[in-house]
Amino acid sequence: MKQTNSQAIEIQQITGLKPRHFADLVRAAQLIFDPSGGVLGRHSQVNWSVFGLSETILENLKELGQKYQYASPHIPVQIIWNQLIPETRSWFIDHKNILWQIEEVLPPLDED
Repeated sequence: MKQTNSQAIEIQQITGLKPRHFADLVRAAQLIFDPSGGVLGRHSQVNWSVFGLSETILENLKELGQKYQYASPHIPVQIIWNQLIPETRSWFIDHKNILWQIEEVLPPLDED
């Protein structure tokens, strides 16, 4: 347990990423995997390249989104970091403050 906590702290210190950034990334990955939010009949076409997402990064994030499709986005830092390919890690560090915009491009779900 102590080793995993020190690994998470080391990742955060080196990258400047905080746990909230990782939660934002998981939420973004969930949406990239399923832009419809699991709603049948809802189809959303998104030009992910607007966010600087290459096909390689998209595939990595889709895999992450599928794996954690119904999970809370608050997954330990080191678990998420270890599932990212180097290209995704670089993109994540560079785009950590715009991840919330990915959610904004999709129409809101009617929660009534």
